Amino acid sequence: MNQSSPFIRFINLLKADRRDVGQIVFYAIFAGLVSLSLPLGIQAIINLIQSGRVSASWVFLVVIVVIGVALSGAMSIMQLRITENLQQKIFVRSSFDFSFRLPKIKYEILQDQNPTELANRFFDTLMIQKGASKLLLDFSSSLLQIVFGIILLALYHPFFILFGLLLLLLLYVIFKFSYTSGLNTSLNESKYKYKVAGWLQEIARNHASFRRRENADFALDKNNRLVEEYILNREKHFGVIRRQYLQLIVFKVFITATLLFIGGYLVLDQKMNIGQFVAAEIIILLVINSVEKVILGLETFYDVLTSVEKIAQVVDLETEKTKAQPNDYCFTNLSLEIDKLSLKFSNSKKNVLSGLSLQIQSGERLFLAGENGSGKSTLLRILSGLIEPSSGSFYINDDTYQKIDKNQLRSHMGVLMHEDSLFEGSIEENISFSNPAISREQLKWAIDSVGLGELIKSLPDGLETLVVPLGKQISSSNAQKILLARCIVNKPKLLILEDPVNKMDEKTAREIIDFLVDPRHSWTLIVTAKNEYWEQKCMRTVTLSAGKIITDSNVDSHA
Repeated sequence: MNQSSPFIRFINLLKADRRDVGQIVFYAIFAGLVSLSLPLGIQAIINLIQSGRVSASWVFLVVIVVIGVALSGAMSIMQLRITENLQQKIFVRSSFDFSFRLPKIKYEILQDQNPTELANRFFDTLMIQKGASKLLLDFSSSLLQIVFGIILLALYHPFFILFGLLLLLLLYVIFKFSYTSGLNTSLNESKYKYKVAGWLQEIARNHASFRRRENADFALDKNNRLVEEYILNREKHFGVIRRQYLQLIVFKVFITATLLFIGGYLVLDQKMNIGQFVAAEIIILLVINSVEKVILGLETFYDVLTSVEKIAQVVDLETEKTKAQPNDYCFTNLSLEIDKLSLKFSNSKKNVLSGLSLQIQSGERLFLAGENGSGKSTLLRILSGLIEPSSGSFYINDDTYQKIDKNQLRSHMGVLMHEDSLFEGSIEENISFSNPAISREQLKWAIDSVGLGELIKSLPDGLETLVVPLGKQISSSNAQKILLARCIVNKPKLLILEDPVNKMDEKTAREIIDFLVDPRHSWTLIVTAKNEYWEQKCMRTVTLSAGKIITDSNVDSHA
């Protein structure tokens, strides 16, 4: 197994809670010793009864056996408490890991992924919670009972050493020849499970479009194809589990028959008394039951490893690199420059942008023009730091972008892209993100500047009004105003906007454009939009075509 195998990942996951795992194993050892000492007590009781002696010793042994059963139960309760703590820790760590990483995954990587599907991987945490608990409880106690049982049986007769070796060989063979196929079929099953879930999300997201009968039939047909693939892979995985269980049944029949015959022979040959025979059979039954638990638990084992791997595929996605120690650079203004900049996506044969050189002065209002596919949106994402260019240079205030602390830079930027939307939370949270550094005066200024004041006053809960995901209970124009207020509430040094007023009526759009380009605001503004009024009001127009700058006009009369 390589260092990134699901099994190694699972072991590393448990290492974070090695103390809890150690306690579970300790209690399992204690409970195993207690449970396997019971047959010895029963053996002694039977021997006393056979001898016809009913004495204080017999009563004492009965009490010891009963206390042993109670202690075994107490150990189980203590294990349950520890595993519950472990499950809670796994959930908490996973939730924070996802919430920390998802916003930091490289933008270009997310272009080839479904972010919602990636977030859905979090639900595999629930499988890890339950599965890890079951494995630690059942596997640890079962494996220890097998080991202790074999050692104890070997004390009765050397024959039982052979039984122990056969048992260990069985477990090795079953695991050796089933691990890879069991894990692969489990991963394939999980793959189509997520495809089905993803498609159901698409149906829910576009529910209005799928209300038409023909479209609904398409939704059902595609769901049917995905479910068929899921069932096919599920059957393959079940085939592995069934084969393992069949091997166990054959083994149980063979071992049970053999041990009964051999045990009976040893008793008749007076090499073992009846008490030892009964105790040995109880131990053998405990051991075989433990083997059965291990074999049946392999399905849980595969499910846990699959869940660990699915989550790891998110954790392994490359994140943005930020400085460990932010510098104290103060952005009093922001100027940008790109020099011979080019970009080529990994799945594309040609450059999206080719050899762009451009200087944008602090306080400038720049309008990016061009046909669809000319590279405007891509250039905006490079200038906002979402995408890194393939070649060329990108400077912020004469410093290369790589030297700039991204977190500090973004605190001085306001960015609005097509993919931005409202999240579930209050209107205030959607604007300020509950940032304590934003004063009520700043919040009111941003709201009034984009024309949200009347809407807020008309709502019974005002700024505390709850917004559903994507802001569907709010008109598209008001949702866009909230997004704009989010961009300007910090009074940024740089505004980068993509079609920021395209959902508003012409009068409102012009009012907001006039506000954004007003020279009283010190920010640098870069915008691309279809509204021609932008070009009239901006100081400069740069036109792109096929990823290249074809015109760069600086007309002072636009200001």
